[in-house]
Amino acid sequence: MVEDTITDGKRIAQLLASEITGRETGPLAAMTVVDAEPDVEPTADGAFAYGVDRDGERVADVAVQPERAYLELRTGVDAGAGAAADADLRVRPKAVEPPRTLVFVESGAAVKAAVDVLVAAAGED
Repeated sequence: MVEDTITDGKRIAQLLASEITGRETGPLAAMTVVDAEPDVEPTADGAFAYGVDRDGERVADVAVQPERAYLELRTGVDAGAGAAADADLRVRPKAVEPPRTLVFVESGAAVKAAVDVLVAAAGED
């Protein structure tokens, strides 16, 4: 049986949101999807899809591009970057103040690794 690889940015972001909201125990239990834009349309620069909060503090924003989604980590940028590199996800720093890290999620199969990145980022204070 041949399985299709999911490379649609909006669909990848939806899968990630499902992983975040579907956990009632463990490190994701304190995380919520906030400020969701259900009708978001992917853009080349990345359109805001939703935020991810932990106990009321923003951990990351999720944006969609036509062929991928990306996390813009607001907290735990070093830990998140390390977890992303360990999972072979593409990472790049964003030169703003305070610093942020972009983590690119290029397939549905990479969503589990993106969840690990969020957990790592949320764990660093």
